[in-house]
Amino acid sequence: MSDRVISRLASLLPRERLLTNVEQLAAYESDGLTAFHSRPAAVAIPQTAEEVIALVRFCKEERLPFVARGSGTSLSGGSLPVAGGIVIALNRLNRILKLDPALRIAVVEPGVVNTQVTTAAAPHGLHFSPDPSSQSICTIGGNVAFNSGGAHCLKYGMTSNHVLGLKGVLASGEVVEWGGSSREMVGPDWCGLFVGNEGLFGIALEITLQLLQRAECFHTVLAGYRTLEQAGDAVSMIVASGLLPGAMEIMDALALEAATAAVHAEYPAGCEAVLIVELEGPRETVEIERARLDEILAASKPVQTRPARDDEERQAIWKGRKCAFSAVGRLSPDFIVQDGVVPRRRLGEALRRIGQMSKEAGLRCANVFHAGDGNLHPLILFEGSQPGALERAEALAGRILRMCIEMGGSITGEHGIGVEKREYLPEMFTADEIDCMKRLRAAFDPLEIANPGKMFPGGDAPVLQQRGLHPLEQAGVLSRE
Repeated sequence: MSDRVISRLASLLPRERLLTNVEQLAAYESDGLTAFHSRPAAVAIPQTAEEVIALVRFCKEERLPFVARGSGTSLSGGSLPVAGGIVIALNRLNRILKLDPALRIAVVEPGVVNTQVTTAAAPHGLHFSPDPSSQSICTIGGNVAFNSGGAHCLKYGMTSNHVLGLKGVLASGEVVEWGGSSREMVGPDWCGLFVGNEGLFGIALEITLQLLQRAECFHTVLAGYRTLEQAGDAVSMIVASGLLPGAMEIMDALALEAATAAVHAEYPAGCEAVLIVELEGPRETVEIERARLDEILAASKPVQTRPARDDEERQAIWKGRKCAFSAVGRLSPDFIVQDGVVPRRRLGEALRRIGQMSKEAGLRCANVFHAGDGNLHPLILFEGSQPGALERAEALAGRILRMCIEMGGSITGEHGIGVEKREYLPEMFTADEIDCMKRLRAAFDPLEIANPGKMFPGGDAPVLQQRGLHPLEQAGVLSRE
């Protein structure tokens, strides 16, 4: 980046909120997927929506790639910076602008942390439903960008199901306002289109969230099984019965070992897998569903079932589940968190095949996943200091993704494509479908400056930017004048 560009950039923010020193940039070189790293030319730290808009318009004028970033918890390299571009860090846009208990909405800035919304809504008996494992640190802006889910998305849906309105700045510099405080809207669902765009369209500045009434009663039960396949089959039985639990999660023996070591969670001993099922709702409804669940679990032949006796035990169960990703670091210095989806009816088969593939690769694999919607999160353990270990782990991750496609599932459930899985996109979509996605992206970002190099195979956008020539210019569609 030239001194002229840096000088212009410095005129938009106070100098202390523009980071350019190597030591300052180091913290932004990667996100939760640390196998990929890239150093930006600068990190801009705006504090207001107006500053974000000015930065995006500046990037458009200079054809400067930018990446919007919250807490950097992406596990697909979604907030990996572009060499020679800038990072727009949104953590200081962290205000809850409005909370209306009567309308059951909250209007928040993108840097608000997920759990802060529920904390603010709790005195009114309300909560924000999407609950990714990183909810204590991840931001709403990131949840919107990647359409985050969580343990309770089975019953309540993903982030897209809870975003009612958006104000944002597109990569073209245009400020847009879509939706509102109600679902009763007329016309295209622009909010639904924007959620999950992985930062390729622009930046959300204000997000109107739907809040839900907190359930009156919870019933959480652990069921231990001799094999992962049995646990997966139990999930299929519960779904086939017509029950709709608030959450269904599975953890295998390795994940249980890690969680127990990290937070001293108590799980049934001697099991290869544990199924967590949580019913929630009115007390009378939960009592009826509890009886049906007991019958189904008994028929699935678990080694042991154990309901949480009180809220303290329930919280302990979920604490162990929520910390599972980070806790695996106690078992291995390095690991890859993968994210794919298979049809629920094939969960047992998928888990058995993952076990076989892990043995063939000579790698351990801990399994933690949202069983209710078939969203797998295999954690592939490896020793990064050993030559070829990372490559073997990535090859195993690729085999798991291809299995998901083969079974009629998806290469992502909630982590997004980012840089990690972009080369697998053509295996799931046709060339025409990918071309349609690219044309849609170009409608919002014709210069491809917003998070370039992500999602689409090849990752050539940053290279084209460095050469100073946009592909549409090559085709004679755009002009620099």
